[in-house]
Amino acid sequence: MNKYLETDRNFYKKLVSIAFPVAAQSVITTGVNLIDTIMLGQLNETALSASSLANQFIMLFMFVCMGISMGASVLSSRYWGAKNITELKKVIAIALRFGLLLAAAFMAVNIAAPEWIMRFYIQDRDVIAAGADYLRWSTITYLLMALTTVTTNIMRSVGLNRIPFISACCAFFINIGANYAFIFGKLGMPAMGVSGAAVGTVIARIAEVGIICGYFYLHDRTVNFRFRDLFIPCRDLIREFFRISVPVMLSDGLLGVGDNVLAAIMGRIGSNFVSANSITNIVSRVSTIFITGLAYAGCFITGQTLGEKNVEGAKRQGNTFLLLGLAIGLLAAVIIMVISGPLISFYKISEETISIARELMLGISLIVIFRSTNSILTKGVLRGGGDTRFLLISDTTTMWLAAIPLGALAALVLKLPPFWVFVFLHADQIVKAVWCVFRLRSGKWIKKIRGADLE
Repeated sequence: MNKYLETDRNFYKKLVSIAFPVAAQSVITTGVNLIDTIMLGQLNETALSASSLANQFIMLFMFVCMGISMGASVLSSRYWGAKNITELKKVIAIALRFGLLLAAAFMAVNIAAPEWIMRFYIQDRDVIAAGADYLRWSTITYLLMALTTVTTNIMRSVGLNRIPFISACCAFFINIGANYAFIFGKLGMPAMGVSGAAVGTVIARIAEVGIICGYFYLHDRTVNFRFRDLFIPCRDLIREFFRISVPVMLSDGLLGVGDNVLAAIMGRIGSNFVSANSITNIVSRVSTIFITGLAYAGCFITGQTLGEKNVEGAKRQGNTFLLLGLAIGLLAAVIIMVISGPLISFYKISEETISIARELMLGISLIVIFRSTNSILTKGVLRGGGDTRFLLISDTTTMWLAAIPLGALAALVLKLPPFWVFVFLHADQIVKAVWCVFRLRSGKWIKKIRGADLE
C-alpha cells in the first residue's frame, strides 16, 4: 500500500457516495440561485442588487448555522465510526437547540430593522427599500434553514445522503415555479418583483423542511432520533461540544461577518459592481460544486476513519484529498473561462456592468484554485480531524488581516481595476491555502474526542 496516498478502493467508493449527492445537491441549489438572478435581472439592476445584498445577511445566518452543524458533524461522524449512538443523539439534540435559538435571534433583528441591515451594505435608497421588503418576506426562512441545515449535515455524517438530495430536487422545481409566479405575477399570483423571489424561496424551504425533517425525525431507524430526544439530558457532553463545535461556529460566523464587510466594501464602490459581483458569484458556485462535495466527504470520512482508530489511514486520506482539491481547482478555473461569457449575455445590464463582470470572472478563475485547495482542508480533512481551534485562527486572521484591509485599500483608496479589487478582496484564500498545507503535513490536526478515543 502507498505510504502517502490512499489506494484502497473502498475509500474512493465511500468518497463518491458522500461527495456525489452533496455535489448534486449543490448543482440544484446553485441552479435555483442562478434562475433567481436571471429572473430578477429581467426586471432591473436595482432588483438584482437588492436581492444580492439582502441575501448577504441571510447568508451570515447560514454561515453561523453551518458552523454549528458542521461542528456537530465532526462529533457525530466520530461517534458514528465508533458506533456510540448514545453520544450521537446528544450531539444532535445540542446542535438543534443552538440552531433554533440562533434562528430566533436573527428573526428578531430581521423584523426590527430591515432598513438598517440594508444601509450597512449600500446607501442607494431604492436598493435599500427593495432589499428591506425582501428581508421582511424572508423572516421565517431562518427557522426553516436552522432545521434543514443541522439535520442535513447530521444525516450526511452517518451516511444518509439520499433524502437531502431528494428534498433539494423538490425544492428546486417548487422554487422555480413560485419565483416565476410571484416575481412576474403569473398563474394568478400578484407581481411582487424582488419580494416575490423571497416568497418563492420561503415556499421551497417549507417543502424542504417537510421532507428532510419528516424522514429523519419520524421514519429513520438508522439513528432513531425523535423530537422527544431534543430534551434528553446532555450536560455531560456540553463541554466537549463547545470545545469542538464552538470554534467551528465562530470560524464560520466570523467568515460570514467578513463576507458581509466585503459586501459593504463592494456596495461603496457602486451598484454596478454589486450587480456584476452577484452574477459572478453564481459562476463561482457552479465551478466549486465538486469542491463542496469533496470537503464534506473529507470531513465525514476523516471523522469516521479516526473513530475506527485508523490514524495512519486518515493521514493518507488527507494527502489524497489535498491532491484532489488542487486538481478540481484547476478544472474549475477552466470551466469559469468557458461559461462566463455566455452567462453574462443573459442579463439586461449596462455596458459598464458587463465590463466589470468580465474582469471579476478573470479574478475568480485565479482565486478558485486556492479556494479549492484550502476548502477541502479547512472544511474537510482538518475539521474532520477535530482541529477546529487552528481553523478558527487561520480563517479569522487571514480574512481580517489580509482580505478585508487589502480589499478596502484596493477598492476605496487605490481604486484599482475590478480584477485586482477582487483578487485583494479574496487574498485570504491564497494565504490560507499555503498555511493549511503545512498544517496537514505536520500531523498536529488529529485530535482526541471524548467517547471516541484514538488509542
